[in-house]
Parts: sequence; structure tokens; C-alpha cells
Amino acid sequence: MTARFALARDGLDRLVTALAGRGYEVIGPTLRDGVIGYDRITSPADLPIGWTDHHQPGRYRLAPRDDEARFGYVVGPHSWKRYLHPPRETIWAGGPGFEADPAPPPPKRAFFGVRPCELAAIAVQDAVLAGQRIVDDGYAARRSSVFLVAVECSEPGGTCFCTSMGTGPSTHGQVFDLAMVEVLQPEHVFVVWAGSAAGAELIEELELRHASADHVHRATEQVEDAAARMGRSLRTDGLPELLARNLDHPIWDEVAVRCLTCTNCTLVCPTCFCTTIHDELDLDGAAARRVRTWDSCFSLDFSYIHGGPLRASPAARYRQWITHKLSTWWDQFGMSGCVGCGRCITWCPVGIDITAEAARLRAAEEAAVAG
Repeated sequence: MTARFALARDGLDRLVTALAGRGYEVIGPTLRDGVIGYDRITSPADLPIGWTDHHQPGRYRLAPRDDEARFGYVVGPHSWKRYLHPPRETIWAGGPGFEADPAPPPPKRAFFGVRPCELAAIAVQDAVLAGQRIVDDGYAARRSSVFLVAVECSEPGGTCFCTSMGTGPSTHGQVFDLAMVEVLQPEHVFVVWAGSAAGAELIEELELRHASADHVHRATEQVEDAAARMGRSLRTDGLPELLARNLDHPIWDEVAVRCLTCTNCTLVCPTCFCTTIHDELDLDGAAARRVRTWDSCFSLDFSYIHGGPLRASPAARYRQWITHKLSTWWDQFGMSGCVGCGRCITWCPVGIDITAEAARLRAAEEAAVAG
């Protein structure tokens, strides 16, 4: 096992200061607009101390805790994708005569408080946007300047199913620089370990003492307990093939009766990467920009070609999303496009549940075979 170290509660401030001293803009969880979202933080006081969030299909609520946990929440509607693959990005800009303006270098950022499912989502986006034959240069530049501080989960949400996807609640097999588990009893400490040379250097700089056997045991127990209390589960064996066999199943029409095609699920998803491009010209004609913004396969015009959209019905668009996420993503990238964070369930206005719909399709096929 990698050496574990103990960081006192008050020492969390030293960690944030050390990251800032290395030139990183520290981005972490904070209370904002009635949710726990990610924003710039300057000290641990900016964290959602003593707050948690409750997740159910179509429902998200903040609630006070009876302790001073810094990471006692699940996940909010925003993912780290907004910093690596931003909602709006200028990919070309020109001034007088339309000479191209050079893009500024991306800022160095430390992502502070990354959940294991989110580490997995970053790995998925790495494969999609920086691991293929064609590399997204902007993504690759931003990704290369990020320091990852992960926090393993002690509190699964009502819509979490990371254990089914093999993406949490521990960081086992994930890529990060530092990882930690928050232990509240008998003393409030963070059990910390390094996942990279840069992380090990930071631990050495902070002069942390080795964690006690009791601290390590409690940290391990917490994460194992979280794994046993997932709010959802998804049976994944044969799932890509199941979806591929049932492209014309009537279940898609049944889901479409409820689906608003509002695009919420794709906007909160930490792995969805679809975009569209449009050009902008200043009113005086002196400058022009080519801008890339997030798009969604639920948008009617997303599949538009000459003559009309390929997926004109809500049923076709929902089927496209779930089959890409859980089936054809394997064909393209050799992995699932879903990390089990549950955001698409929580933030669906009508509470459509990807795990329930996949299970319903499996049950219908098994019943047909048995009958």
C-alpha cells in the first residue's frame, strides 16, 4: 500500500496555500446559487463546511450536517468538465484584416475535492479529446496544467451507482496527484497519499506525519461502507449488446412520453462532449470570432443534414443518448461513457432514471425469451 499520511483539519489551509504558492488557481467545492458547485477558493473556509446534498430522481436539496465535514456532500450539477472542455470557447479570433490572434496560455489549476467518479470522467474525456488520432489542442493544453486533489467518498447519494461502473467510491486504479479521505472521529483528520511525483513532493513540503493504523482503518471502513450504500445499481454484463439488439423496442416510445428533450442530462454529464460551432462578427466589422459551444444529441438540430434531422422524434434522441453512453461508446473508445455519478437522474426534471430504463429493457427481453 502507498504510504498514508495524516493532515490535521487546520492543515488543510496549508495545503491550499502550498498549491497557490506553486502558481495554481485552486478550484474547489463551494456553496453557490443554492447548490454545491465548483469555483475559485482561497482557503478551506470557502468549502461547504457542515453541508450535504440529497439526491433523488428529479430532486436535489441542500441540508445542514451535524458536524463540520469539509467534504460531506455528494456532487452538484457542475463537473470539472466546465474547466477542461468549457461551455463556450473561442477557437479562432481575428482583428483588423482578420489576422489570427494567438490564444492565451491556459491557467494552471488545482482541482480540489475531485470525487473518484469524476476522476473517471476526466479519464474518459482524456481518451476522447486527447487520446485519439485527432487531439483537441485546447483541451490537451488545459489538461496538462491541472493538479488533481481527489477525495474518496464517505456519503453516497440517492442516485449514485459508481460501484456498478467500477469508478468509485475509492480512487483505486484512477489517476490523481493527491488523494484523501476525511475522517471525523475520534479526531478530525485527512488521510492523504500521493498518486504522482508532484503529489509526493507536496507531501514532503508539508512535512506530514504518517497516519496511524487507526486512521487508515477508519478511512478504509468509511469508503467500504459507502460502497455498500449506493442509491442505485446498474447491471453491466452484456449491456452494450443488449442495447444494440433492441434499437426498435417500444420502450423508447414509452420513455419519450416523459422526456422533455430539455438537454439537462447531457449538460450535467461529466463525459458528454458534443459541441456546435458558430461565427460572430462585431457590429463594426473590425473583429470576428469562431466560437464553440456545448450542444446536445437531444437538440432537434444536432442531427440535421440536408433535408432535415436524422433523429426527429424524442424517442430516437433518447435512444441515441443511452445507447451511445452505454453501448457504442465502447466501440469508439473502448470504455463506457457513463461513470455512475447519477447527475443525469438527479437533474432530469421528470426523474428519468438511466439505471431503471436499462433494467426495464433487460427485463423485457428476458421475459420475451422466457415466454
